[in-house]
Amino acid sequence: MVVGIGNDESSNCWSRDLMTQLVRMGEDGGRQVSYFGGGGSRNTSPKGRGVGSRNVSPSKQKVIKTKPRGLDEETMAKSVKTPQPDVQMEDDIWAMLPEDLLNEILAWVPPFMIFRLRSVCKRWYSILLDNAFLKFHSQVPSHGPCLLTYWKSSQSQTPQCSVFSLPLKQWYRIPFTFLPQWAVWLVGSSGGLVCFSGLDGSTFKTLICNPLTLTCRILPTMHFNQHRQLTMVVDRKQKSFQIIAANDLYSDQSLPIEVYDSKLNKWSLHQKMPTTNLCSSKMAFCDSRLYLETLSPLGLMMYGLDTGYWEHIPAKFPRSLLDGYLISGTKKRLFLVGRVGLYSTLQSMKIWELDHVKSMWVEVTRMPPRYFRALLRLSAERFECFGQNNLILFTSWNQGRGLLYDVDKKVWSWILGCALQLCNSQVCFYEPRFDASIY
Repeated sequence: MVVGIGNDESSNCWSRDLMTQLVRMGEDGGRQVSYFGGGGSRNTSPKGRGVGSRNVSPSKQKVIKTKPRGLDEETMAKSVKTPQPDVQMEDDIWAMLPEDLLNEILAWVPPFMIFRLRSVCKRWYSILLDNAFLKFHSQVPSHGPCLLTYWKSSQSQTPQCSVFSLPLKQWYRIPFTFLPQWAVWLVGSSGGLVCFSGLDGSTFKTLICNPLTLTCRILPTMHFNQHRQLTMVVDRKQKSFQIIAANDLYSDQSLPIEVYDSKLNKWSLHQKMPTTNLCSSKMAFCDSRLYLETLSPLGLMMYGLDTGYWEHIPAKFPRSLLDGYLISGTKKRLFLVGRVGLYSTLQSMKIWELDHVKSMWVEVTRMPPRYFRALLRLSAERFECFGQNNLILFTSWNQGRGLLYDVDKKVWSWILGCALQLCNSQVCFYEPRFDASIY
């Protein structure tokens, strides 16, 4: 088809000459020719390739090894897909779409995309207040793991928050202007809710919020006004949450366990932890049980919220363990992540899993040396480690890099574009949900 050519005789002669040349070229050796105008075309036929040419068929894939910024990692080259033509949407049909069907469709949209869709019309702008939409949204599986980073600006002391979506591989900024100034420490996140703590004057306070709905609530004060180590767990079926306050972070004073229940809206006192020598301020909550690392007696101290009693687990730590973090996984799985070796010699990072029957740590994997050298360049450099749903994230304080390990898939991967957000920030896993209530 020729566009913009008239009906004069010269044009017809030019067309006949062109067709004659194409026929002759087709008869000469049976070569296939693709004509796109000009000399920019190239022969991709296996028969018509000359010396030094190569097949550029998009259906073939190959592994390309790259080294961005000195890191060794493999990336898979994606095949070129043929663009699909746009489907013409009938306005009359989509205007008569039932409300329940529309809510069900929007419930599958990633939560961060909902904010963009709210500018379409007034109906969609108020969708977050629609109970029918929230009902469908609560039945949809999670959007996927996200990382929430929290910090305060050094100049204005304004709270800043960014969320990195692992499925979408994109950062989103969330305004945290609704937080009070005393909310300094990020406790953690569970089921779409985020917990903060801090000192309001001389009073230790705790706050719960939903970053997507921009709602927050200050919880009642505890029985003991001490800076406690906290952890939070959300029960989506019961539409409730609990916050567990363990030991004092800045003293050796043994305090009773305090548990906040959202249904009762109060803190309840539990049994005091036996006299022990804690080796780490980190703890993990797994299967209604609270775990803490201890040196005397050596092993773990476990507190069951359902039983109300403490129990010692004689699980000895691996040899040459320098620093360890307890990470809770799915299906009652408890992991120990730590650096092994000596400070002045070779080091490595390992992951163990607790065998509840034998009361011993079983090695799961070792971090590859190239990832370990890129994450921690100095032998005494500090790092943070936390996990959710069998995902374990390693962050370096000085370099702001994020290394993710999937326990189920046994895959290590870097989180790109997070240097500014992870450096000097408090980080936790986050599950964005509109139906998470702070009450």
